[in-house]
Amino acid sequence: MILLIAGLAVLASVGAARLASGAGLPVLLAYLGVGLLLGEDGLGLRFDDNHLAHNVGNAALAVILVEGGLASHWRTLRPALLPAGLLATVGVGVSVLITALGSWLFIGVDWRLALLLGAIVASTDAAAVFSVLRNLPLPGRLGGLLEAESGFNDAPTVILVVMLSGVGLDWTAPFVMLYQLGVGAALGLLVGGAGAWLLRRLSLPSSGLYPVAAFGTGIIAFAAAGTLEASGFIAAYLAGIVLGNAGLPHRRAVQSVAEGLGWVAQIGLFVMLGLLVTPHELGSAILPALIVGAVLLLVARPASVLLSLLPFRLPWREQAFLSWAGLRGAVPIVLATIPVVAGVAGSERLFNVVFVLVVAFTLVQGPTLPWLGRMLRVTSPDPIRDMEVESAPLDALAADLLYLTVTPTSRLHGCEIFELRLPAPAAITLVVRQGEAFVPERRTRLKVGDELLVVTGADNRPAVEDRLRAVARGGPLARWYGFR
Repeated sequence: MILLIAGLAVLASVGAARLASGAGLPVLLAYLGVGLLLGEDGLGLRFDDNHLAHNVGNAALAVILVEGGLASHWRTLRPALLPAGLLATVGVGVSVLITALGSWLFIGVDWRLALLLGAIVASTDAAAVFSVLRNLPLPGRLGGLLEAESGFNDAPTVILVVMLSGVGLDWTAPFVMLYQLGVGAALGLLVGGAGAWLLRRLSLPSSGLYPVAAFGTGIIAFAAAGTLEASGFIAAYLAGIVLGNAGLPHRRAVQSVAEGLGWVAQIGLFVMLGLLVTPHELGSAILPALIVGAVLLLVARPASVLLSLLPFRLPWREQAFLSWAGLRGAVPIVLATIPVVAGVAGSERLFNVVFVLVVAFTLVQGPTLPWLGRMLRVTSPDPIRDMEVESAPLDALAADLLYLTVTPTSRLHGCEIFELRLPAPAAITLVVRQGEAFVPERRTRLKVGDELLVVTGADNRPAVEDRLRAVARGGPLARWYGFR
């Protein structure tokens, strides 16, 4: 019965996403809607386990971050690393303080709850940003900056929320944050690099195993960092980036499977969060959520972008777009469960405020981003899509790669490529001569010391080897001289 309900919920979410997309609404809200429909005020399913929701939410966010890293291109991320790092740290700090001040002034919460609220809503949401970037033709620098920021800024906000929900902030906080971020980043790079090295050298029996292995590596990075009390989120994201840019075999299959798993994680996460909310309790949270959201969107986010990016002299159009594109989604709602689990006074009201804020301002920001991009002239009206290139083991293509060297006594010396008359299908794809590689032409003449790479069908390999040996012994007319 549980599996039946889960399967129906997934299909309902896919259908709702199709309707929401057709209406120009963010698809992630469709998943929340399905959860609300199934929940206590809808079909009556009761779910109020905040501890379970927090744990499942963390696992789903890890999957989403691994998928985001696997889909990232290093050439667009590399120039954005430093500004994204400042947005994810300095920008988060500025946003927390301004949002907390607005919450204290306008909705009358005490300083602890105000700082908690500011920390919870400070980070942009990886799931929301990744889904928007797939459909928005942004220039590489701007898209890379948004993508890297959303992948990096979860870690500092998680640390802040955990501290504010427990022991509070003291003089050790910067050192704890530095440890968690540093060790998490190091583990992500280390595990991702080791996994990439291994996968490039393994010949797995099925192409479907490569995505499984790549994704498992990203989850290992997340879990290893968490075991050492470091940031699993930054470890998962960096491991995904390393794996996604390492030239893995069957890269397209890896990305396709990862994208599917990412969508499953998003659907499950948002449906669960919709179930967690009790809609009839949200009425009193609407006005505070709108006030705090307005402070965040119109003051805190622009200030954080402006101050963080001062050294880079980013055009004002791009800064304006970055300010509006700071989408909130599942991350703030998951973070809002931390003080609830910790038993912080007033945290349940805080959770409702965060939920309403996320829904309301996603409805405001999401549909208007394409229009704003056109108005600010930061999006391309005719985007050019990258072609997909992947490397694959030759055994998966029913082909073999042969390597041979023209020795001083070989009759291959002096032969032109066409004179080899290799049995089809076979071709000399590369010649390395005195350290220089080139693709041979039909009339290329072989010389002593040349190293040849020959690609042939696996079934045809014995005939190709026989022909090469024959020419090496008897020259181009080996067949007539009787050499085999």
